[in-house]
Amino acid sequence: MLNPRLAALTDYPFRRLDALIAGAEPPDGITRLMMSLGEPQGGAPALIAEIVAAEAAGFGKYPAVAGTPDLRRAIAAWATRRYGLPDGFLDPETSVLAAAGTREALFATLQAVTPEVKDGVRPVVLMPNPFYQVYAGGAVMAGAEPVFVPATAETGFQPDLAAVSPDLWRRASAAIVCSPANPQGTVLSEAAMLDLIRLARAHDAVLIADECYSEIWVETPPPGLLEVAAKHGLGLDNLLVMNSLSKRSGAPGLRAGFIAGDPKLIAGLLRMRTYSTGFLSPPLMAAATALWADEAHVEINRTRYRASMAAAERILGPAFGWTMPAGGFFAWADVGDGEAAARRLWAEAGVKVLPGAYLSREGDPAHGFAPDNPGARYVRIALVHAPDLVEEGLTRIARTLAG
Repeated sequence: MLNPRLAALTDYPFRRLDALIAGAEPPDGITRLMMSLGEPQGGAPALIAEIVAAEAAGFGKYPAVAGTPDLRRAIAAWATRRYGLPDGFLDPETSVLAAAGTREALFATLQAVTPEVKDGVRPVVLMPNPFYQVYAGGAVMAGAEPVFVPATAETGFQPDLAAVSPDLWRRASAAIVCSPANPQGTVLSEAAMLDLIRLARAHDAVLIADECYSEIWVETPPPGLLEVAAKHGLGLDNLLVMNSLSKRSGAPGLRAGFIAGDPKLIAGLLRMRTYSTGFLSPPLMAAATALWADEAHVEINRTRYRASMAAAERILGPAFGWTMPAGGFFAWADVGDGEAAARRLWAEAGVKVLPGAYLSREGDPAHGFAPDNPGARYVRIALVHAPDLVEEGLTRIARTLAG
């Protein structure tokens, strides 16, 4: 009675982590620190509650499927400011769609852009390995084969999609990149993005940029896909960008994000979503509109993350194969055996971290990739707490694993 594709979905990483540490209990009297989940802990901006209260009557109305005109204009205006886009490059009427966070945006997009057959066979979706698990889930449920392209130290912790075989590219309905990357924090260069735009168009694939960490950066704002396309006069054909307020504004519970790009793709997504869901209630859209227009709270968040990243650089340093990444708020630490380290850190130090193997898949030699799991040696440490708690957690981690 169930869709058979559900059987191809693995357990979500956090369920696997719960099973791994089951039966292990931290020492009595120690404060437990949850550094496994990338959930910002700085508190959501106060204006959310203020605006929702003021707009509460909107709960009595059906939401606009595409997002309110005010919200779409605010998103387009933010992207234009942030990436220096020419006026009119991103039309809020035809190139912007509100979404319930990037998770929903990514999943829905893969359903909309994946055909039954491409190049005469089952289509593939190219994605980095390690990766955000929704990439694979969305591909599987759309009927595509997820192809995991290694994003290791040897490739600068970004997938070398230019090295993927032409046969795979011809089958690709979509290729997904994440910059800054989850979990490694690396940033795609302008040149790499330019190459990917040309590759995707040459093979009639949709290039999807997951940019939800774009506003968490250390020194320099990372380039965005829209920025590169506009700068080189390439237009929006085959391009979609996802972003949200979860990381930028520390408001993951608001579930406010967007999809922007190719008007033809946006129109198809809108058509599909009139039959499904994925939109915000009117009061929440009003709050999101205000947040996209405000940068002061974003800089406060960024300052906190910079302090935590500096603590990670000082405490973890080269001992765990870690150097300061360009963005994001994770430490991707080489601990030799990620599962063993995660269980030990919980049992001995009361710190919960996520094994990197749970964010990765074994490579497929049939596609030209090494068979190992590129995350197996690592743990992902979320630096989302106040800097003093982050420092305490990192100190426990370093002390425990050094012993």
